[in-house]
Amino acid sequence: MTSADVARDSGVSRTTVSYVLNDTPGVRVSDETRARVRASADRLGYHPSVAARTLRTGRSDLVLYVLPDWPLGPAVDTLLDHLAGELAQRGLTLLVHHARSGRPLRELWRTVTPLAVVGVLGFTREDREAMQRAGIRAIESPFSGDVPDVFAATQERIGRLQATHLVARGCTVLGYAAPTDSRVRLFAELRLAGVRATCAEAGLPAPVVVPVELTTQAARTALRTWRDGDAPVTGVAAYNDDVALAVLAAAREEGVACPDQLAVVGVDDTTAAQFSVPTLTTVAQSLDAQARHLAAAVVAALDHSGTAGPPPDDTLRLVVRGSA
Repeated sequence: MTSADVARDSGVSRTTVSYVLNDTPGVRVSDETRARVRASADRLGYHPSVAARTLRTGRSDLVLYVLPDWPLGPAVDTLLDHLAGELAQRGLTLLVHHARSGRPLRELWRTVTPLAVVGVLGFTREDREAMQRAGIRAIESPFSGDVPDVFAATQERIGRLQATHLVARGCTVLGYAAPTDSRVRLFAELRLAGVRATCAEAGLPAPVVVPVELTTQAARTALRTWRDGDAPVTGVAAYNDDVALAVLAAAREEGVACPDQLAVVGVDDTTAAQFSVPTLTTVAQSLDAQARHLAAAVVAALDHSGTAGPPPDDTLRLVVRGSA
């Protein structure tokens, strides 16, 4: 279906159809005519061409978000959901590309012609310069420039929040339940660094690190490692809520009382955290604030209005429940 079909069906000119369907400002079209044109378009299943609109206005409404090869867990899903909502309020559409195929980025942005490309891990110099020549805004966030320092500090603070709470509870030997997915190794190493630093500052031994696959049997094996030593682990900082919930399940199977014999703290405050037995103490991340900042950075770059300011620094909070 084309605008000519809509024009014939509604008995108006193609120009009028264009005015109505594109909400062209400054043009007087009666409410009756507008309703007739929209009814025809709906009945015929007509949709304006995005490519044609981009050529006509010189502006796409797509923001391409290039996500690294990370697992799509609750935290990433929530961030993308908030970001899509923030951009939608500004008339922009979020398109997410999960970089798993190894397809060159330039092939992707040349195909979809976005208004901007947000690179979580930044861009190569060649990609950045090519996008700039094409009039596409290249936004490197949140792991480029000075932001990696902020990112590292935030991830380490997660581990510090976990360990500080466990130490305050009286735990004298800590364990760290590490993930087995190599794609999140950077996150895990930084969070573990925060746990280690807190233990050192408190005069406690280094945390006992055990990778925990997301199966009950693997978690039970890890639990035995922590409990069978001369100085049993009494507090576990887990990489995230999924790993923490596996540890809690293993503790039930092994007859280890939580939090009396083993305190457990997760990360992300997922929905399941409040329904576990016992309910899970966890570190929540204010993903809505992070999404608002990222959306503001996109809009600031598009409007050439400077920056969106520094990333929010109050995005973490400890949610205390029954497990620690």
